[in-house]
Amino acid sequence: MSVRTSRKRRGGALTKSPSFRHGTIRSAGGRGAAPSEREAPTPAVTRRKRRRLLLIGSCGAVLALAVGLILTAMSGSIVFFRTPSEIGLQGVAAGSRLRLGGLVQEGSIRRGPDQTVDFAVTDTKASVPVRYKGLLPDLFREGQGVVAEGVLQPGGMFRADTVLAKHDETYMPREVAGALKAQGHWQGGPQAN
Repeated sequence: MSVRTSRKRRGGALTKSPSFRHGTIRSAGGRGAAPSEREAPTPAVTRRKRRRLLLIGSCGAVLALAVGLILTAMSGSIVFFRTPSEIGLQGVAAGSRLRLGGLVQEGSIRRGPDQTVDFAVTDTKASVPVRYKGLLPDLFREGQGVVAEGVLQPGGMFRADTVLAKHDETYMPREVAGALKAQGHWQGGPQAN
């Protein structure tokens, strides 16, 4: 098959396009041939296709592995915020790691040996008993906003490993401030939306 290029005028521009000489014989693998009449691809073409598919498959596998590793790493660091009412209504499973937010219930603080402190966190609808071992923040007191991070134990006791006392919305997580405002127990400054 011989191919020569000729110039054709298309829309005022000169373009090169292949044209076949008269008298040349077209192969059965050319356009318009039935699938059964087409020639088998050459080994070089087959190798290129195989290499391309292998590259695409490898990239897809690496991408899937990276996404899997990222999701696995993130699942261990995600901690959900809950109020005492939400824990009771949603039936949070024992052993779940979460943040518990609300107010320190009046008359609930009990200090034990070895810096162990028991208290209750309430949102005035429900309360959850909390046990914490360590030094409490200076702002921690009854009736004050608090966020405790830890694990919910079987039996409903919340074992906190971090306790944050909050005094106004400036330093309080939006979830805690929003929950207190929604229940009408916000004691901070002006009610912002």
